[in-house]
Amino acid sequence: MNGQALYRRYCKYLCVCEDIGLTLDISRMNFDEQFFARMAPLMAKAYTAMDRLEAGAIANPDENRMVGHYWLRAPRLAPDSQIATEIETTLAAVKKLAADVHSGTVRPELASRFTDLLVIGIGGSALGPQFVADALGRGSRDAMAVHFSDNTDPDGLDRVLDSLRERLDRTLCVVISKSGGTPETRNGMIVTEKTYQAAGLDFAKHAIAITQRGSKLDQYAAKWLARLPMWDWVGGRTSETSAVGLLPAALQGLDIDALLAGAAACDAITRRHDTPQNPAALLALMWYHATGGRGQRDMVVLPYKDRLVLFSKYLQQLVMESLGKELDLDGKKVEQGITVYGNKGSTDQHAYVQQLRDGVNNFFVTFIEVREDGGAAIEVAPGVTAGDYLRAFLLGTREALSQKGRESMTLSLPRVDARSVGVLIALFERAVGFYATLVNVNAYHQPGVEAGKKAASAVLELQRNVVAHLRSLSRPQTAEEIAAAIGRPDQVETIYKLLEYLAANRRGVSRQGGPAPTEARFRAS
Repeated sequence: MNGQALYRRYCKYLCVCEDIGLTLDISRMNFDEQFFARMAPLMAKAYTAMDRLEAGAIANPDENRMVGHYWLRAPRLAPDSQIATEIETTLAAVKKLAADVHSGTVRPELASRFTDLLVIGIGGSALGPQFVADALGRGSRDAMAVHFSDNTDPDGLDRVLDSLRERLDRTLCVVISKSGGTPETRNGMIVTEKTYQAAGLDFAKHAIAITQRGSKLDQYAAKWLARLPMWDWVGGRTSETSAVGLLPAALQGLDIDALLAGAAACDAITRRHDTPQNPAALLALMWYHATGGRGQRDMVVLPYKDRLVLFSKYLQQLVMESLGKELDLDGKKVEQGITVYGNKGSTDQHAYVQQLRDGVNNFFVTFIEVREDGGAAIEVAPGVTAGDYLRAFLLGTREALSQKGRESMTLSLPRVDARSVGVLIALFERAVGFYATLVNVNAYHQPGVEAGKKAASAVLELQRNVVAHLRSLSRPQTAEEIAAAIGRPDQVETIYKLLEYLAANRRGVSRQGGPAPTEARFRAS
């Protein structure tokens, strides 16, 4: 296709949403002219499903739950007044709490104000707040410096806490867990609390909980500075516009009203049953086209802006946890999903764009363009700024991929600010919902995640049995002997790995070498 034909296709399929400053160019996706007509019946079904979702239908039959993250930025749409009131009351509480923390009135008995914020969570309780904090942070001009503890890695926990050691008395902790029983978050909380205790500090005077009412965490945090609610109708990966994302952002000093306004404005546009002018519908349809509705290609997200470097990581959970399903809504085995990865341009010019252009054609690209450069307009060559180079790399990569038949689409935003970040969050949340209907899966449950949690609990129970057995021994044994002795020969490999781990960390197990590594013998130490 020559340049003029490409431009005519660009003009025909360009979606311009002036109200939110967003444009979506799908012209470099190689769908045919009849694609939209063929997909119209499925898209009509997707619109109906979304309308029912927003009206309060049970959208998660596994748990008999509604799904209402859209109500968070439009409480008037909630199916009953109690939910609307809770949303509005919680938003007011977030703002007041942030103001009290900034003014020092949240703990007037202490001389120093909080200067640092440590957010303890995992998955949706961390990825959304991390993305927003990095995208909108202003460095030393932020009201509080933000740090994250998002894993149960002891070394990682120590690194974060060591960086705060001299400011621990001025560090506020926000612990986020819907159930209060998520192991990674609970472990991070316990390690942090013990660190405060070792420093002679009362953790309760430095902690806020965001959790479901009546949860284990809600009860544990009864004497903390504050508790804010999570609701069963908001999933972790769609919780950024709840207290989960709003409180850390407000404490950092970001404009949460603008974030909510951007999300609400995007919701209003993507609620329309007008596919050519609905960017979320277009995204979902392009995903369907590119992957054959079967996840046959990966989604590469390339934002050409440093502030959006964490967006692909945020989208990994939103897209992959929502769409990666073994069974469809009819119980049929389908093994659906879309793999997401990405970093940022133009860094990726020197990483994997080589493969994207010349290697396996198993992907499609979503470029994200930010029209305003930001920063200083300093010339790095006569008449050329660093931003000019960045734009040239984006347009050049788009063209180079197109020449090789690689598909791409381009999202364009005016700037990275709170409103545009709210737009991005809402846009992809709805695109995921639409696509789930197109491929007939439940986007709002995560049985695979729950299966992993159950398997981890079983491993910990196995570890306890192994250690108890070792303590009863008078002589060392191999992993195979231990597995047979405790009646778990089917778990010998896991037992061997546990023994190696415990011995390496001097956790009451010592190791004696054997003729081969797997013939090592272990005993209690």
